[in-house]
Amino acid sequence: MGSVFSQASAGGGAVPWARAARAGDPQAPDTRREVKRVLLVALAVNVAMSLLKLVVGLASGSLAVLADAMHSATDGLSSLLGLITNGLSDPQPDRDHPYGHDKYEAVGALAIAGFILLTAFEILRTAVTRLTTGLRPLRLDGHELVLLVLVLGCNLLLAAYERRAGRRLNSQLLLADARHTTSDIWTTVVVLLGLAGVLLLGQTWFDVAVAIPLCLLLLRACWQVVRANLPWLVDQIAIAPEAIHAVAMGVPGVLNVHDIASRGVLGQRVFIELHMVVDADDLTSAHAITEAVEEHLAERFGPVRCTIHLEPRDYAMAAITFQGAHG
Repeated sequence: MGSVFSQASAGGGAVPWARAARAGDPQAPDTRREVKRVLLVALAVNVAMSLLKLVVGLASGSLAVLADAMHSATDGLSSLLGLITNGLSDPQPDRDHPYGHDKYEAVGALAIAGFILLTAFEILRTAVTRLTTGLRPLRLDGHELVLLVLVLGCNLLLAAYERRAGRRLNSQLLLADARHTTSDIWTTVVVLLGLAGVLLLGQTWFDVAVAIPLCLLLLRACWQVVRANLPWLVDQIAIAPEAIHAVAMGVPGVLNVHDIASRGVLGQRVFIELHMVVDADDLTSAHAITEAVEEHLAERFGPVRCTIHLEPRDYAMAAITFQGAHG
């Protein structure tokens, strides 16, 4: 059965009418100014904590504290990198980036994961070097532990601040930086335990022994950041096609929905493409149905940008999404 929405091409094929999102479709809000404010606070705190740990580490000769200071320095670098990528990640499209600039945030988050990974390997390398070259006595009198407890409190407050702001602003960059700050909390706890062992039991090897759990904690944080951001960069599915299909089929006038695809970040912005057969014989009626489908999808899943490809009734199919080597 034919359709008024298809035109005969020179080769006799059909050119189905496709409806893309209008310029006024919902866009993710531009939160870069608020994200920048949070990152500036994080940068100032991380620089101050790094310097304090560096002073304690040099004064005591503690490998663990020096490694922790290096880890805090990577926190500062990640915040600085976040400020740079935040300035690039404009959610609004332009001529060169018609789908927006959101992925700059994911690139920045993966770079943060790289900093975490380098920190883990550097701690392990330094610990092995210390073990092979011989242990040296540490210069501790208890004041170092008090300073590290102060650092721990500041990091706890900073991580909570970044995490809360990241969730409120739907910023993957802030959430990644919060994970990095959280890993710094755990490294400081482990360092405190090691130094307490050295101070109370006189066992210098406690200082080096904390290197292994430090590395494990850092590698775990690295994996969490990669797992949260890599699917976004490789356009992994954002919404189950069955869920999109159920919403679209619930709109009056929709007869069939297939070839459903989605990408993006749910709650931030999702791009949806689908092919649809509707019960309409004129352009105006078909357009009204596609508008209703998009409104229902936005109500269900948050900010979405839809491309709906209308087809004749004999194009209807049972399969709702794609299948392939990985399907």
